[in-house]
Amino acid sequence: MDATLLPAALADTRDDFLALAVRDRLQLLLDFSNELPELPQHFRDHPDLLERVEECQSPVYLFVEVVDGVVRLHATAPAESPTTRGFASILVQGLDGLTVDEVLAVPADYPQSLGLGEAVSPLRVRGMTGMLGRVKRQVRERVAA
Repeated sequence: MDATLLPAALADTRDDFLALAVRDRLQLLLDFSNELPELPQHFRDHPDLLERVEECQSPVYLFVEVVDGVVRLHATAPAESPTTRGFASILVQGLDGLTVDEVLAVPADYPQSLGLGEAVSPLRVRGMTGMLGRVKRQVRERVAA
């Protein structure tokens, strides 16, 4: 992965995970799950606006807005799915507020760089990869619209 393309928040998160022993990485992921921002009211009133991330076993939904070239990312995942919530939270905290170009430049293999492959199933890491892919697709769609 080209670290020069990584926004500071995502680079810091990756470094935080890699600084920990494998058994402690899962705890950090659970900490992130508790930090997933609440959806704005208009998305809570209209959940039909959110896109389901089919790559995830758990029901995770997201929506991207692009306002004046800045990406706003919203996501929701059930509290009973802390791993999925943690991945969504990492992406929301790391991508929200970035420019379109910064988001699109995030390497597709970023989820694999967190060193969680030993702590959670490969299927879960693929779910985060699916989330990132959908965010990028929605960003491209919003810009093209």
